[in-house]
Amino acid sequence: MRWCAKAGRALTGRLTARAEGQTFPKGRRHDAAALEPWGLRFTIPSTHQRRTETVLKTPLRSALTLSLAALITAAFVPHGRAEMRPIFDAHIHYSHDAVERVPPEQIAKILREAGVKKALVSSSDDNGTQLLLAAAPDIVVPALRPYSRRGAIGTWMHDASVIDYLQRNLAQNDYAAIGEFHAYGDDIKTEVIQALIAMAKERNLLLHHHGDRAALDLIFATWPEARVLWAHSGFDDPADVVEALDTYPRLWADLAYRSDMAVGGQVTADWRAAFEAHPDRFMVGTDTFAPERWYYVGPHADFTRGWLADLPDGIADQIAYDNAARMLAAK
Repeated sequence: MRWCAKAGRALTGRLTARAEGQTFPKGRRHDAAALEPWGLRFTIPSTHQRRTETVLKTPLRSALTLSLAALITAAFVPHGRAEMRPIFDAHIHYSHDAVERVPPEQIAKILREAGVKKALVSSSDDNGTQLLLAAAPDIVVPALRPYSRRGAIGTWMHDASVIDYLQRNLAQNDYAAIGEFHAYGDDIKTEVIQALIAMAKERNLLLHHHGDRAALDLIFATWPEARVLWAHSGFDDPADVVEALDTYPRLWADLAYRSDMAVGGQVTADWRAAFEAHPDRFMVGTDTFAPERWYYVGPHADFTRGWLADLPDGIADQIAYDNAARMLAAK
């Protein structure tokens, strides 16, 4: 079933403290044993809220949507090149609650079985990233998230201890990026985020930003030469994403936690136009922001290969893998 653009953003765009950092409220439960490996239990949250915004009344059906989309799309995947297309997943988290439930060796196995050859990984706290890097150094590209625990996405920019946390980890470990970090509008002007940008600039690190266009503009105003990966393509319409990419040559956009790119394995006209306008700037991602999201790494990879197969190979290969690799190699 196709999501209209507004409904898609309403369902997926407001990842907030409830979705990202707090215990999910009671909701509908999948009881099938196949959905509960490693002793995990999964519930679909009834609502999501972005900081002080009004609580949305539409249930988030990401699990059902992606599973159904993967099944439908599988019928459209041709054998051969598309079936084996390698994936660079540009939006992976292995945070403390996932670490407690699923060992890093099992996480690495999930990624390998899904055909994810590389993954940009950030975690709350950074311990998860380091554990997964040790378990799969051939896959993991480490990024430093500014959260020591999940649940800080709406407050971290006002917490001065974040600066010390970033400095300490940057001194101890190597990273390709800082982020994913959540910031909207004038959040970018806070002392903490200005310090974060300065640290990234000093080390020429990619910024993985989750937020709106206003915040994006302020990031580039602060550091015009920054390389920025816009998480979820800002949950914006394709035309608005294209306009942002037109404006900022060093901006890339991930497609994590979105399924509006295709219907029944066929790329929609507006997204096709966006991919054709900037074939070198989009990339895929899963967004394993909670432990239960690890169930969908495999189905998401299948779904991704399905709709990519509807694009010319030259564009599909770039979105699947090459763009993320080039973005991280850029200076």
